[in-house]
Amino acid sequence: MLFSFRSTKTPSTRVKPLMQFSSILSSSHPSGYRTLKRIRNTLARSALGLSLLLPTAVLAAEDLNQPLTALKPTLNQAIASVNVVQLLKNNSYEKIDLSENSSDKIYNSYLDSLDRNRSFFLASDIKEFSKYQSNLDDALKGGNLRPAFEIFNRYRERSEERIRYMLKLVDNGIEKLNFKQQETLEIDREKAPWLTDKAEQEDLWRRQLKDSVLAMKLNEKDDAEIKDLLNKRYTNQLRRLHQTRSEDAFQLYLNAYTQLFDPHTQYFSPQRAENFDINMSLSLEGIGAVLQSEDEYTKVISVVPGGPADKAGQLKPGDKIISVAQAKDGKMEDVVGMRLDEVVKLIRGAKGTEVRLEVIPSSTSDGKNRIYSIVRDKVKLEEQSAQKSVIEVGKGSEKKRIGVIEIPAFYIDFKAAQAGDPNYKSTTRDVRKLIAELKKEKIDGLVIDLRNNGGGSLQEANQLTGLFIPKGPTVIVKDSRGRTEAQQDPDPKEVYDGPMAVLINRLSASASEIFAGAMQDYQRALVIGGQSFGKGTVQTIQPLNHGQLKLTVAKFYRVSGQSTQNRGVIPDISFPSLFDPKDIGESSLPNALPYTEIKPVSFNSLKPLSPEVPALQARHKERVADNPDFIYLDKLREYQKQFENRTEVTLNEKARKEEIQRMQDERLAIENYLRKSKGEKPYKTLDELENEQNDRFNQNKKDKDLSDDALLVETSNILSDWIRSKEPMLAKQSDR
Repeated sequence: MLFSFRSTKTPSTRVKPLMQFSSILSSSHPSGYRTLKRIRNTLARSALGLSLLLPTAVLAAEDLNQPLTALKPTLNQAIASVNVVQLLKNNSYEKIDLSENSSDKIYNSYLDSLDRNRSFFLASDIKEFSKYQSNLDDALKGGNLRPAFEIFNRYRERSEERIRYMLKLVDNGIEKLNFKQQETLEIDREKAPWLTDKAEQEDLWRRQLKDSVLAMKLNEKDDAEIKDLLNKRYTNQLRRLHQTRSEDAFQLYLNAYTQLFDPHTQYFSPQRAENFDINMSLSLEGIGAVLQSEDEYTKVISVVPGGPADKAGQLKPGDKIISVAQAKDGKMEDVVGMRLDEVVKLIRGAKGTEVRLEVIPSSTSDGKNRIYSIVRDKVKLEEQSAQKSVIEVGKGSEKKRIGVIEIPAFYIDFKAAQAGDPNYKSTTRDVRKLIAELKKEKIDGLVIDLRNNGGGSLQEANQLTGLFIPKGPTVIVKDSRGRTEAQQDPDPKEVYDGPMAVLINRLSASASEIFAGAMQDYQRALVIGGQSFGKGTVQTIQPLNHGQLKLTVAKFYRVSGQSTQNRGVIPDISFPSLFDPKDIGESSLPNALPYTEIKPVSFNSLKPLSPEVPALQARHKERVADNPDFIYLDKLREYQKQFENRTEVTLNEKARKEEIQRMQDERLAIENYLRKSKGEKPYKTLDELENEQNDRFNQNKKDKDLSDDALLVETSNILSDWIRSKEPMLAKQSDR
């Protein structure tokens, strides 16, 4: 999540925008004149002329049998590409000079973004394109977009060939497909060789169609339904292909270049720039989820805390949305292959209205789709607010009351604060009040729960840290010029100085990592849970003559000099995690900036906790060795591993059914192990399990039993161990 980075002492983070005729492109500037002239000459050679300034025509439905119109770059796009090159060269945190080496990377990144699964391009296409592999750097510097558009237009041709071939197969009758053959489909072709000829290409497409049909059969759709659905799906894809705009090609190509710098550096076309990002705008209204396109699917990246999807409790990161319907009785509209912005339009809607999503869940491997109903709403600041609770652990004289403050995001109502509202909401102000209330409830220790907290305001991370330390720096910011500045605790008073733990997981990112890292460096709190996300960079938005650029301009470092980037925060005591670092986290993203260290700043660490960690770790391991919840998590993780690295699936209906049944039996056995160990009645089916889970999610969070949260309970137990280990020393001090 983008930080709200506001520092008057580091002006280098405020990059001046390059407008259409800025210094580098000004006709009064010699190099700018030459660059502009070169762009115009390039465009003239493409026979584009002034018509480049007109939008690409959109074909109507009745024109689908007409050949595709070749897309061409515009003058504004050419100028924007030169602007982006100069802006990144001068102001990006990571310095990359365009060269033959970077040209090769841009070329491969562009091909990957178009055809990641190597289902469209032929080996002959790649051979033809190879002439551009080593000179895209010079082309970008001069605003020459012809290579990018040539490749994109060929991709559209191959896409049209695939769609028409699929429609032909469907028209011939899906009942003719043979599901008794021992045939497989390679589903991970990212590193597969390019297809050699049309016969190999059509064989792959045929298998892909069989996989789609088989999946629908196993989701209890009959042949007539399947044929109708696939006809509509491929016809819609063909229509969208004809409606592809020049801007689509340009944005995709430019991002193949920008993301060499890091995964958070992105170019946004004018349409996307209007709301900064489709994903971000969707996270603020609608269902409260961040989406992205992956192959032909719309994939859920994250669910916004306090949003409608979070409240419904069903949609999860990694889920793939395949159909969308309006209201309870609305007809499902297939969205496979649909543009992301079109999917967003279907999902968004008026507050209080219902949307239904058919998804392929990421958390199950049984081949069954799910339909989730979500009532649209806006994500309200108060629903992202910190919440408190108290949990008791231990028995008899060893019983301890542990206060828990769950912080879903680092938020602040900037408008209310700037308007002088004395009651404006912010994370720090809310936590301060909650601590005061917990003190009245006589807590023995405090857990700050940052699980799934994706970050937010840097200001709030800094101020929240200040509630728990006397004084000192909280985080170091290093800008693109190598200058560093330490953010300081603005308040010398400690609001809470008692025993404390911070609970994190793989989805704890950015501001969460700053806070957790500071608590660990100051030896102020035990950090417990899973390795955090590893997002330790700052981005800013710069307008261009055409669209806008999000670029990384700074990097965060802990006061100890360690970066939160890439590696994240490593807990003092680790818990089992269902998140695979290879799939989720900064380290899983291409071209992520590396973990680095700088010189630490001066700070006064509290009495070291680290010597006590081994003893606490030993007691933790002894306690969870026969803990059903922890054994359950280990079993579930092993279950997931069986299916994570599959590269192919069977297209034999009987074998696929047997495989799904085996998956369901294993999953049910894992769930029933946990229930039996707790003396509960086992489930008969997975449907029974899902129905009960949905009922639980529909409960108000305040009504939930904290004892069901095994990780929170164990965190409280560890904190209690630490408190008890201190009691003899505190008693001696009291006697003296």
